[in-house]
Amino acid sequence: MRKPQIDEPAAQKKNYITPSGLQRLKDELRFLLTRERPAVTQVVAWAASNGDRSENADYQYGKRRLRQIDGRIRFLTKQIESAEVVDPETPRAGQAATRAFFGATVRYANAAGTERVVSILGTDEVDLQRNHISWASPLGRALIKSTAGDRVILQTPSGAECLSVLEVRYERISVEPFREPPGAESSANGLPRANRR
Repeated sequence: MRKPQIDEPAAQKKNYITPSGLQRLKDELRFLLTRERPAVTQVVAWAASNGDRSENADYQYGKRRLRQIDGRIRFLTKQIESAEVVDPETPRAGQAATRAFFGATVRYANAAGTERVVSILGTDEVDLQRNHISWASPLGRALIKSTAGDRVILQTPSGAECLSVLEVRYERISVEPFREPPGAESSANGLPRANRR
């Protein structure tokens, strides 16, 4: 009888993502590594040189911010390494062209006849203002493998809801690019907070 290995790696989940979604993750990682982290490190070094660290707000905030940045860097690195890029614009044939899979844009109606259009994207690309949902969300899972004319059941906290799939298409999906967040340390040119005016 074979003994189970404790250190066997668990099967890693695929991180399905569009090319523009992957680029956004890479842009954020590059920003953190080349601009934000060096700027915060500079502030921490400056604050540490001021003596007593126990009551040094710049030092304490900077160390906490470095931990947050390092955590985000680890997360982004993992997501990028496990990325399985799927381009919604790639031509599809047969059922793959008419069924909803990752990258599909689906028009559906609820029981009241209200229509909605959503694009099924990766977990890192969810943007409800643009109607970008995750393939792993309840709605995404309900729509996966459906085709125009199908009725699917969406499980919600308030019960099951029947949706009618009206159209499935594959087209370019615009994912919001990464933008430097307001208030980022790097936007202050790495100057210690006390020296900013």
